[in-house]
Amino acid sequence: MSTATAKAIKKKRRKLLRKKVCRLCESRINFIDFKDVELLRKHQTEKGRILPRRITGTCFKHQKMLARAIKRARNLALVP
Repeated sequence: MSTATAKAIKKKRRKLLRKKVCRLCESRINFIDFKDVELLRKHQTEKGRILPRRITGTCFKHQKMLARAIKRARNLALVP
């Protein structure tokens, strides 16, 4: 396969991917509470690790709030 066709395929793949939108911004959440365990679990793996922004699609502001809330909830043993 030549490099020209490989570049064309990559451009098509990029067009198919939609930009992820922060769902917390859409629902106008200004503060993430560490006691909201359901929301925090959606942004964690099965092992309890925090999912990165590139996977969840959250903005920088909300990702920082999420990380802080998850860490606080871990200290109180609300989430693993």
